[in-house]
Amino acid sequence: MLWLYNIAIQLYGLIIRLFAPFNSKASFFLKGRGNIFVKIEKKIDSTIPHIWFHFASLGEFEQGRPVLEKLKEQYPDKKIIVTFFSPSGYEIRKNYALAEAVFYLPLDTASNAERLVAAFNPELAIFTKYEYWYHYFKALHNKNIPLLIISGIFRPNQIFFKSYGSFHRKILSYVSQFFVQNEESIQLLKTINIQNATLSGDTRFDRVAENAASPKKLSIIERFCGDAPVFIAGSTWPEDERLIALLCASNPEWKFIIAPHEIGVHHINEIEGLFPQAIKYSTFATEEASSEHQILIIDNIGMLSSLYAYGKIAYIGGGFGVGIHNTLEAAAFGIPVIFGPKYDKFQEAKDLIQIGVAQSINNIAELNIAFTTLTTNGNQGDIAKNYVTSKTGSTDQILQYLSQYLKP
Repeated sequence: MLWLYNIAIQLYGLIIRLFAPFNSKASFFLKGRGNIFVKIEKKIDSTIPHIWFHFASLGEFEQGRPVLEKLKEQYPDKKIIVTFFSPSGYEIRKNYALAEAVFYLPLDTASNAERLVAAFNPELAIFTKYEYWYHYFKALHNKNIPLLIISGIFRPNQIFFKSYGSFHRKILSYVSQFFVQNEESIQLLKTINIQNATLSGDTRFDRVAENAASPKKLSIIERFCGDAPVFIAGSTWPEDERLIALLCASNPEWKFIIAPHEIGVHHINEIEGLFPQAIKYSTFATEEASSEHQILIIDNIGMLSSLYAYGKIAYIGGGFGVGIHNTLEAAAFGIPVIFGPKYDKFQEAKDLIQIGVAQSINNIAELNIAFTTLTTNGNQGDIAKNYVTSKTGSTDQILQYLSQYLKP
């Protein structure tokens, strides 16, 4: 199976090269890895031990960020290196202040893994939620470097639990300790004889609770909102936006803020076509008068987690595609949430539905019902906020475990 894995990695790299001239993400992916080891050797002193944090993308970074930041707070002399697989993480966090350096992760080949581990000289490696790389994990294992998976989550349909998944189970065997989100993950790992797993919950709860406790003041957003109730649509995709356009038309007394997942010119133009009376944030920010616009399109990255402070209800995008985005950021601010039908991989979404502060919808009729229901019950905000608060503490549990490896 290893030879198939190696071929798949090489094929992936070839596909990226073929698409790079036509796709911005592929282009960033390729250019960011150009001369990667030269960049690493210029920035990193391999004689000094480092702590290596790896994240697939921006979402995983925000998920693991509480652990990174608390670790740095408790052990300020430790040197941290961050890697990303996806451009959406690297391009936004490449100047992250708490890291000695931020890099793209080279493709998972045996030679890349040996060279990277030697260059980073990690005393500890921490991967968040996903990302299981055979050669990197084996290289760490061979050098007796502890490897943690934090906020991990496992499901019965994953290849690890299939009869033909022995190679992928081998990858998991190189992990020193798993910190997982739910009891189901613990039990699934036991079925493949993995006992080194701890139920710690999801570090995202710590992150979103911290964010909600110290909200950023956005004077431009305050000016747009005025005294109107505000509907926040976060990380939306085209199918989400088409439904929201219909909802917006029938609720003129509400303000709508749309923060799409993709902010390329083409997509922003599509949104403007759906909402002809909308104004872009980049345009509105230059205006001095109070807003008479009903719809604001956020055409930048990085504001969404602070926008929820101004909302009365939120719609979380992605539920008509591969899966919903982050519902917890909104819930932490004490507002109910709506999302599409593909939420089964997200325990927190199931929980929010169960406690009555979220609804999943399939069409405009269901969106109208969910909107009416969730905006007329007065105590749902408190329920949502209390749910998030009750799930915090994962970061402290992980740091307590790490103390055996890290001395102040």
